[in-house]
Amino acid sequence: MYIHRSTALTRIASGICERIGFVFLAALLGGCSIKQMAVNKMGDALAAGGSVFTSDDDPELIKAALPFSLKLMESLLAESPRHEGLLYATASGFTQYSYAFVHQQADVLEGSDLAAAFMLRQRARKLYLRARDYGLRGLEIKRPGFEIALRSDPRTAVARAEVKDVPMLYWTAASWALAITLSKDVPDLVGDLPIVEALVDRALQLDESYGEGAIHAFLVTYEMIRTGGGDQAVERARSHFERALELSRGEQAGVFLTYAESVEVPRQNRRGFEILLNEALAIDADAYPEYRLVNLISQERARWLLDHADELFLD
Repeated sequence: MYIHRSTALTRIASGICERIGFVFLAALLGGCSIKQMAVNKMGDALAAGGSVFTSDDDPELIKAALPFSLKLMESLLAESPRHEGLLYATASGFTQYSYAFVHQQADVLEGSDLAAAFMLRQRARKLYLRARDYGLRGLEIKRPGFEIALRSDPRTAVARAEVKDVPMLYWTAASWALAITLSKDVPDLVGDLPIVEALVDRALQLDESYGEGAIHAFLVTYEMIRTGGGDQAVERARSHFERALELSRGEQAGVFLTYAESVEVPRQNRRGFEILLNEALAIDADAYPEYRLVNLISQERARWLLDHADELFLD
């Protein structure tokens, strides 16, 4: 599944050290209002984001740095549990960390260490569900009772959402869907697919251009498993793929991977699969600094997929 260049990997902006110092000083002073102000100020800074992570050219460095950043945001949320920016940053951050550095590593290890791959997938699912819960908290803030309503009547519940809710709708749906892909043995979680569908369909209705085509890229994968999708699933997936390419201006390698894995593998179209992956590899990551990190991660997976194509295609 495609995860767009986020905002999530940009949550830890420069200047963290001095802000941490500010929070600690406030705590030492013991003034509740001062401490809360400090926490909210730092939360605002983290939620505002920056380019320091997304433009980095060293995925391993980011892999090592993100856990601290995510735990920092969780610590701040413990002090300011209704901080919407932090809830969004934490939901998107855990989703992307799990997808890029845990879930994909499980795929890589499966051929050589099945037990390790299983454990990584279990961990990835837990991280996705943690992200989902932060997303639901964010949606609940302005709409008390939203989660209960969502589980009771998803379409009616999401109808209350507005354009400003699209980022939270998207990341809640993405994390939930990714958890479901790792939960074929958990019927209750698989049964949540109609909720995911309602969330992403409402996000598309409100702002189909969000994330430079992120929703359309998400739907490339989802159309192939949508309940009652029928014979038109590939046609709908293709339509979303073309729109995602248009909105991303062809600058994001992940869009090509999404169609290759979600559509061409099930169709057993090896030639189309290889063409798409080579298009992803042809992107110059340095030409688009704002997408550099996610393109490098996507291209690493593209190379791995090409190396393992014989395992994916019967011919």
